[in-house]
Amino acid sequence: MIRVDNGPEFISRKLEDWCREDKVRLVFIQLGKPMQNAYIERCNGSIRRELLNAYVFRTLSEVRQKSQEWMQDYNHQPHQALNFRTPVELLEEIVT
Repeated sequence: MIRVDNGPEFISRKLEDWCREDKVRLVFIQLGKPMQNAYIERCNGSIRRELLNAYVFRTLSEVRQKSQEWMQDYNHQPHQALNFRTPVELLEEIVT
């Protein structure tokens, strides 16, 4: 499943065809739910800037490898918006 907003980059026929062929379900945010949009926009923007625009992928395994590296880095590096805590640290605080 890929959760996306209703922006032009996610309504292309090619993306829809690829998802159908590879059995990936596209789930769009609910209309009129701005908090869902804010989260998705932030997430999509980070992924676009820090991953998709940074590399030219040649294989699906390369996409998987770079995605895993990006997630590891993103979740374990301090973020200014989190008072210089990592997302993992914040999650641990919430859970405990």
